[in-house]
Amino acid sequence: MNNLAEIAWLAPAAWPAKLWISTLISLIFAAFGRAVRGVTTSGAVAGGAVCFALMVAAGLTGFAALLTVFALTWLATRFGYAHKQSLGTAERGSGRTVAQVLANLGVPAICALLYILVRQDFRLRIALIAALAEAAADTVSSEIGQAVGGLPRLVTNWNSVSAGTDGAITFAGTAAGVATAIVVSLVGRVGWRSTAICATAGVIGMMADSFLGATVEHRGILGNNAVNFSSTAIAALTAFIIALLV
Repeated sequence: MNNLAEIAWLAPAAWPAKLWISTLISLIFAAFGRAVRGVTTSGAVAGGAVCFALMVAAGLTGFAALLTVFALTWLATRFGYAHKQSLGTAERGSGRTVAQVLANLGVPAICALLYILVRQDFRLRIALIAALAEAAADTVSSEIGQAVGGLPRLVTNWNSVSAGTDGAITFAGTAAGVATAIVVSLVGRVGWRSTAICATAGVIGMMADSFLGATVEHRGILGNNAVNFSSTAIAALTAFIIALLV
């Protein structure tokens, strides 16, 4: 949103309309996600709740960024699906569960709630978009890397490993992840500087996810959902700190 639209959206007089619009769009978003089998029923409820928080905090810009994340990850998950099935790495056809949705979108929702309830700090909006950029980049990089093929290598020691190994990356997957972080940051941008911050933080979070996957997840210390939540938190914190310093 531009500055005038944002001021109008955050004005006290706009709250009744804002709540109705946010509720309506969130219900449509949740129903659509379930209809295309992107999420389970519980996942749709969680996604709708996250959508509502992002709408209230960031308006249509926040929703557009969330919709972009959903579209890119949905397409990437289904790209080369037969090949990923043969590898045993394909996502379940029923969609992502509530735990998976919150693992990827919990941090953006927390940023939105802090923005709404605690302080309308512009840096929280940047952190929110950075977390969304990381969530999309991580999923797309993994899905495209497995679909396209190429030699997966463990990020910690560069040894070649089998597809789907925790912490493994490919050139194609990493390139797709970087492009995805940029796209989400552009959609959610509120200025060119914030776009660069969000994209950079999103890529840093994506690489942190691979490192955590190769270490704590590979050793069974953390599960995949905990790693995903941690990597989005790293992206959000990185973006907040950069925005604080520049």
